[in-house]
Amino acid sequence: MREDELPSIIEAADTPLLLVLDHVQDPHNLGACLRTADAAGCCAVIAPKDRSAPLNETVRRVACGGAESVPYIQVTNLVRTMRSLKDSGIWFAGTSDKAEKHLYDADLKGALAIVMGAEGHGLRRLTEENCDFLVKIPMSGSVECLNVSVATGVCLFEARRQRH
Repeated sequence: MREDELPSIIEAADTPLLLVLDHVQDPHNLGACLRTADAAGCCAVIAPKDRSAPLNETVRRVACGGAESVPYIQVTNLVRTMRSLKDSGIWFAGTSDKAEKHLYDADLKGALAIVMGAEGHGLRRLTEENCDFLVKIPMSGSVECLNVSVATGVCLFEARRQRH
C-alpha cells in the first residue's frame, strides 16, 4: 500500500493498533511480524523504505497470509510519519532495553503504535526520541533480548490482552 493511504486506514479503525518496524531487514523476521500483526488485529505495519526488508516471496511465505491481510506501508521518512500520526491521536510505545517501564506496567489500550527496533541495533536515536514512552520486556534468563519477531508477538498480544 501507499503512504498516502495511511490516514484512511487509521480513520477506519475504532481504536487503531499499529506496528512500526525500524529497519527490520531480515525477510523471515518481517514475515513473522506481519503474521503476528494480523493475529493481533493491527490495522497496518509501517517501515521505512530504506534499509528495510521488501515485501517479497520469502516474506509472503513466512507470513502465511498476513502479508495479504495487513497493509505493509513503507514510508519515505519514518520520523515524519510518526509525527503526522501523533497529530491524528496515535501514541507511540517504543521498545528498548534501556526503558525504565516494563511492558506489563504500560497502558496500551488507546490508539497506539508499538515501535520495534532492528535486529541487533534496536531503535535508531531519532525514532526512539519520537516515541511517547519506552517499554521493555522483563527478562528472567541470561539472554539480554528477544528476536524482533518474538518480541513483537509479546508486545502486540499484551496490547490485545489489555484491550479485551
